[in-house]
Amino acid sequence: MTPAPPQVTIRGYRPGDVERIRELTLEGFDGVSIDQNMERLLRLEGAPDWKARKWAGVRAELEASPGDHFVAVMDGGVVGYITTRPTPATGVGQIPNMAVDARLRRRGIGARLIRRALDHLRARGMRVAKIETLEQNAQGQSLYPRLGFQEAARQIHYARRLDAD
Repeated sequence: MTPAPPQVTIRGYRPGDVERIRELTLEGFDGVSIDQNMERLLRLEGAPDWKARKWAGVRAELEASPGDHFVAVMDGGVVGYITTRPTPATGVGQIPNMAVDARLRRRGIGARLIRRALDHLRARGMRVAKIETLEQNAQGQSLYPRLGFQEAARQIHYARRLDAD
């Protein structure tokens, strides 16, 4: 892995970052989204498509707790982001979403975002950090164990159409 360029900094999310985060989400989750898998499997057509559903979820995360999310910035522009969801009642902090500009992957930016998220979750009193990925996400399956995450379980998602009965 090549280290991140030194000009990359990690800072807190700002509402002005939202459009770039939307772009990164749609690019970064193409091919590794449960909603996209369902759309293909069930031959779903029309709105809302997987992109709209994925973005609605990320946007809800950003709006619910703006102080729990971070962006990677290079040359004044956002090149990656990560969302966190600390849950004090359980001591488990989740990392629901992360994406890095495809042109800049494998340079350590994702690792830096995860380390920042882990520091944040630790500071919020979390005892465990949880991150999920799909079997088809080779990058996630490679990166997360390198950062100390251990596979805890596998889950199978089922879907069926309700409008075709």
